[in-house]
Formats: sequence, structure tokens, C-alpha cells
Amino acid sequence: MNRPLTIVSLLPELLDTNGDAANARVLAQRARWAGADATVVEVHSLADLPDQVDAVVVGSGSDSDLVRARDILATMTTQLRTWATASVPILLVGTGWELLSWGIERDDGSVIEGLGIVAGRAVPMPARATDDIVVASRHGRLIGFENHSRSYVGAEASALGRVLSGTGNGAGTEGLVMGSVVGTHLHGPVLARNPGLADHMLHSALARIGHEYLPGERSLAVDDMAEAARNQIAVRLGLSSE
Repeated sequence: MNRPLTIVSLLPELLDTNGDAANARVLAQRARWAGADATVVEVHSLADLPDQVDAVVVGSGSDSDLVRARDILATMTTQLRTWATASVPILLVGTGWELLSWGIERDDGSVIEGLGIVAGRAVPMPARATDDIVVASRHGRLIGFENHSRSYVGAEASALGRVLSGTGNGAGTEGLVMGSVVGTHLHGPVLARNPGLADHMLHSALARIGHEYLPGERSLAVDDMAEAARNQIAVRLGLSSE
């Protein structure tokens, strides 16, 4: 490659409650192990955006910061739409995903308007979901920790996968996929626990600039550890190992 892969982490100071901003570092490290130079750019405002963006990570934050985070992200709406249209891989986790939806309905009946970039909206659940979740997806079985008080409606036809154990969106599905955009409730961070999803994003990012992605040998060793951890959780939840 004649230039580094640029991975943007949006608002890590506000959207990293569950360590989700680390997903950007996972992508960068796996790219390096594959022989590609990669750099993570933390973006705190519109002025921080680099000229070149190859992948984007938006993590999850606390409800007290929802409006503040939404207002900053709103200044980047044009860029987010442009990236999605151009098939730049974008990972949205938790409230970061909700903020890019049609909106967030709160327990008191108020609504926080979202950016409207992805279909669907977040709605209150009777009880908070706080447990491990297992999902069957096209990227293999995904396992993470969910910690959310809202379900997600309006994305049934484009879910990331089917819930085998846990809550997810509610109604048996988890996450959202719209082109190159992936939304999920999975924390962990999700890409460290599920390297198949990370490699999918890297394959897409490198293909856009004319390069093939092949996982490096170091990745394969780390993947074995991640698989062992997923199997341990799956067995504890009464599911078979991979």
C-alpha cells in the first residue's frame, strides 16, 4: 500500500462507556498484522476529520450524554452519509447506533431525534438487558455483552443476525446491516471477541482501495483465543461449541 489505512474513531471521549472505541484499535492492529500500515484518528469535532477515511467506529455512551453526542455528530451528517454511500465500513455500537437512527424514545415519553442515516428507532424495554448474547450471523457466531435499556424496531429485514441467547433488538433479531454500515448491541469490544466481523470490515476497507485482505499469522493465533472464549460462554449458556 502506498498510504496508511485511516480508521476514524468518532467521539471516543463520549462514546466509550463499554470500551467500544477500542474496536478502532482492533481494526488497525489486524490490518498491521496483515502487512498494511494503519492509523487510528480520534475525532472530537468536525474540524478533526481527516481527508481520507477508510473505516469508522462509533461507540456507545451514557444516556446523560445523548443530546451532546447527537449534536456533535449532527455536524458530520454529510460526511457520514457520504461514507455510507461510498461503502466505507462503519461500525455503530449501542447508543452510537441509536443516534444515527430515526430517533430514541425515552421512558418519560420524550424523543431524541436521530440523524436518520439508518432505518429504525430505539424504544424502551420493560427491563434492562445486561447479559451475554449469542447471535447467528453470516460472519459466524457472534458473542458479546449487551447492556441496554431499549430495543430496536424498524430494521427487521436487515438484521445482523438471529439471537440464540439474549435479547438483542427484541423479537429474536440483533443488530442492523445497511450496505457497509453495521449496528449492534454487542460490547466486548465486539471486534476483539469476533474477529470474523473485524475481517469483514477490513476486507471491505482494503477492497475499496484496490488491495486484498489476508489475515496475518498473528491474527490466527489471536483468533484461536477468541474462539476459545466464545465457546466457553456458549457452553455456559447451554449452546454447543463452534
